[in-house]
Amino acid sequence: MTTEQAWLAATGTLAIGVALVAVALAVRASRRAARAEASVDTLVERLEVLESAVPPAATTPTATSTATGPAEPAPGAFVITRLDESERPDVPVARDIDGRLFADIVARETVVKAASWTHGLRRALSADNRHRIRLEVRREIRRAGRDRRAETKQALREYRARERAGHDGGVREDVA
Repeated sequence: MTTEQAWLAATGTLAIGVALVAVALAVRASRRAARAEASVDTLVERLEVLESAVPPAATTPTATSTATGPAEPAPGAFVITRLDESERPDVPVARDIDGRLFADIVARETVVKAASWTHGLRRALSADNRHRIRLEVRREIRRAGRDRRAETKQALREYRARERAGHDGGVREDVA
């Protein structure tokens, strides 16, 4: 195979890969669009149900102003009269921080991340870990060699058995 053929094969493979990714993205986009349309349809149905449940009198102002006093609520309207302290949610109040405090927070976070990375690398590259990895690699290489030798022996046995069968029957089989 020439280098030109290799480049053509690589380019063709890349083009096929890009086409597959494009198809996958198109399928995903169409599924998302279908889900969005389905959720819009359900929301429209829910909105129609909610709007149909509201009586027409409730769409008018709920309070009527009189010349003699404060506004009176419409009959059947819910009016909040008080808020108990036990019902009030505890919401923390956000406050501004100055630039020095922000820089200090960012610097501390960066230092903590760097220290954790350093500790992890130091532990991963320790002598004990390197020795353990070396032993595991050596075991795996030995196991692969044993498996390869066993497969070679089995293939030779099968080949010799076919050779013997070919000499006895007069029919020779093409091994290649």
